[in-house]
Amino acid sequence: MILNAAMTLDGKIATRTGSSEISGQEDLLRVHKLRKEMDAIMVGINTVMVDDPRLTVHKISANSNDNPIRVVVDSKARTPPEYRILNQEAPTIIAVSSEAPSDKIKALEEDGKSEVIICGDKQVDLNCLMDELGNKGIKTLMLEGGSTLNYSMLSAGLVNEVRVCIAPMIAGGNRAKTLVDGDGVDYMKEAFRLKFKKSYNLGADLIVEYNVL
Repeated sequence: MILNAAMTLDGKIATRTGSSEISGQEDLLRVHKLRKEMDAIMVGINTVMVDDPRLTVHKISANSNDNPIRVVVDSKARTPPEYRILNQEAPTIIAVSSEAPSDKIKALEEDGKSEVIICGDKQVDLNCLMDELGNKGIKTLMLEGGSTLNYSMLSAGLVNEVRVCIAPMIAGGNRAKTLVDGDGVDYMKEAFRLKFKKSYNLGADLIVEYNVL
């Protein structure tokens, strides 16, 4: 499990309005090459609603078989059936809770748009989801946020690596999204510990990679 993200120097992954055009073209190519290496790529429902992403490898020379499986953590099955995450470019799995409305689940499964997995009661149980994905043969997965899902995955001990593109810009804003939000820890001694792996410049950006302890 690799948590991958781009952020400003002050740790913002989006402004208060949701604008998230942070990294340069070189990093976009890096991300798409990394996607090609992964079995699956995972985002939360908020990322889907704000960005309407494709989550494919369309930025590099590749064919449709190179696209990873797309996984959306969507407890209430809110993914709009017309959004690009449900197009036919790649398979899509929607993880919902048992409280997700049956009519919304049916809409997501209609015409083979996606496969719906029920994990957990009120919220998606991430450990259950990882087991289900493993049973489907998914062994490598890239997490592309957002900040709430990043925190939940770290809290569950499900992240092995963190790879971050740091762009030379400062966004500010107490309502702007940071790399990891959620409840956070109460004391610094409880912070998620990382071990430096490597860093390198990529265009105007700095890429840093860590292993999660």
